[in-house]
Amino acid sequence: MTTEEIPKTKEEEIRSRRTFAIISHPDAGKTTLTEKLLLYSGMVRTAGMVRGRKNSKAASSDWMAMEQERGISITASAMQFHYKGAVFNVLDTPGHQDFSEDTYRTLTAADSAIMVIDAAKGVETQTRKLFAVCKMRGIPILTFINKMDLPSRDPLELMQEVEDVLGIRASAINWPIGYAKGFSGVVEIANKEITLFQRSEMGGSRRADATSYTLNQLKSEQVIEPELLTKLEEDLGLLAEAGNPFNKEEFLKGQLTPMFFGSAISNFGLEPFFDRFTELAPSPRALTALTPTGDEIEIDPVSQPFSAFVFKIQSNMNPKHRDSMAFLRVCSGLFEREMVVKHHRLNKDIRLARSYSLVARDRSTVDVAYPGDVIGAINPGTFAIGDTISLTGDFNFKPMPRFPPEVMAQIRPVDVLRRKSFEKGMLQLSHEGAIQVLRSFENPESAPFIAAVGRLQFDVLQFRLKEEYNVETHLDMMPYKYGAYVIGDPRTLKKTQSSYLATDSDGRVLVLYPNEWEKRFIEERSPEHKLVEFVQG
Repeated sequence: MTTEEIPKTKEEEIRSRRTFAIISHPDAGKTTLTEKLLLYSGMVRTAGMVRGRKNSKAASSDWMAMEQERGISITASAMQFHYKGAVFNVLDTPGHQDFSEDTYRTLTAADSAIMVIDAAKGVETQTRKLFAVCKMRGIPILTFINKMDLPSRDPLELMQEVEDVLGIRASAINWPIGYAKGFSGVVEIANKEITLFQRSEMGGSRRADATSYTLNQLKSEQVIEPELLTKLEEDLGLLAEAGNPFNKEEFLKGQLTPMFFGSAISNFGLEPFFDRFTELAPSPRALTALTPTGDEIEIDPVSQPFSAFVFKIQSNMNPKHRDSMAFLRVCSGLFEREMVVKHHRLNKDIRLARSYSLVARDRSTVDVAYPGDVIGAINPGTFAIGDTISLTGDFNFKPMPRFPPEVMAQIRPVDVLRRKSFEKGMLQLSHEGAIQVLRSFENPESAPFIAAVGRLQFDVLQFRLKEEYNVETHLDMMPYKYGAYVIGDPRTLKKTQSSYLATDSDGRVLVLYPNEWEKRFIEERSPEHKLVEFVQG
């Protein structure tokens, strides 16, 4: 019987969970790192590299055809696997800013985050935005400096940039030995244990072979170039004198980020990182919920009965099952298949009969799940993003943030005979939250139009309507490039002639405008109103 097969108590099961998101700027190596987690956990025998070509092997976490064609992550995905006594629930999120709303919602289901930074580029725009969301939610962050086997910046400079740009103290847990073609290993700062890696004929598709040394052995046996050894000793001396010591309490409070170095493509430095992540990342914690009277309460994962919330909805993940899947984060108690729970928004009982764990398209039935776990539940129109379910029904988890759109368009089927399929597709895809269907506030009977956070969402929408609903569409972009939610009576808002008032599917009013100047002008003319960038729920 393996360690994973030994029966555990509920408390032990919960303590073993590590539910986390991986965040980064596009092309920093986030999806590759996710793939290597699967490799090192034994979930896959050979890691599939992410390429931008149709006939290349796709990453396991990227299931959508468009993702595999373009070599990018378009939707968040959730996977579970075991690693050295821990149960990892990894939430792989899109890095591209056009899909940031999906990422923001997914972060609400995470207990910690891994921030992947390109060693050559440092802290980039999307990294800053995602870091800010994590900080706002108090999510502890571990930093992995990736691509050390390529031309890169000095590690000390990268560490300083993380502190200066993100406003968080950085503590090096390990340190690279060499860089670019000379990158050969890492040293553990605390005990000076050195791990050197050997390149494999299989490249990064297999686990990297490694040999351990002490610093004295490294000197006496002359296993690395003298200049690399000199640079390593200088860096270690500087870190001992001026570096931030690691403090786990500060890390869990989001005040300090432990830093690691490696290469996800070659697997150098991955196993030391995964091992320390298992030790450092927190298990599921108590979450804040609101009672019907608006009071805040803490939902303890161990002592409270079952509860969960919906953070994502995805349609047509498997062509054989043209269904909708709701992703549920278990927050407390024990989930058991066939259990009857209270759906808080609908105020009715529902039976959770069809529940699954997911790796890309593949699904397997889940009979039992614990806090921190993510389960997929078939959604026959019952669930919406942000819904709370529980055995008690007397609270709701805090609502999801909602962001105003930045691009708007009118869309119609090329073939009017496909309108029924078009409307079905639009309804299902809008429920996923990637696009919004808006109507004119002043003329609600006029034709609706669509809006999204980024232009690439429209490409995805048209691709999926064709791929999943067999509907070719025509898209006409509208001139509005910015949006804000209106706090106050929209009827008295002094908008400009080129701005536009719209209502979303939940009845919230937005003002849309073609440039930032118009927003400032509207705010100056209507000081009794507020134009906000996001709302809760």
